[in-house]
Amino acid sequence: MANIKSAAKKAQIAERNRLRNKSYKSAIATLMKNYFKSLEDYKNAPSEEAKVELDRRLGLAFSKIDRAVKTGVIHRNTGDRRKARLSKTTKAMLGQS
Repeated sequence: MANIKSAAKKAQIAERNRLRNKSYKSAIATLMKNYFKSLEDYKNAPSEEAKVELDRRLGLAFSKIDRAVKTGVIHRNTGDRRKARLSKTTKAMLGQS
């Protein structure tokens, strides 16, 4: 435990930020996993509803990644790499140009 008041406050802020960052990172991982699952479902049974769901999940993942970069939770290059991974997988699975 810190002996100085400012050090104690700094530790409290660091813990708050750690929990916030953890929640962002967990949400990004979950959204990416959900997107890959939707992509697999669409590949196995293509339909208009599945395509709409796929686009919606991609948008949610991109949005969460962009917000994490903006707030400093993840580095800009990490965010770009994750978005590129989503796009690359989509392109490979669906054969888009």
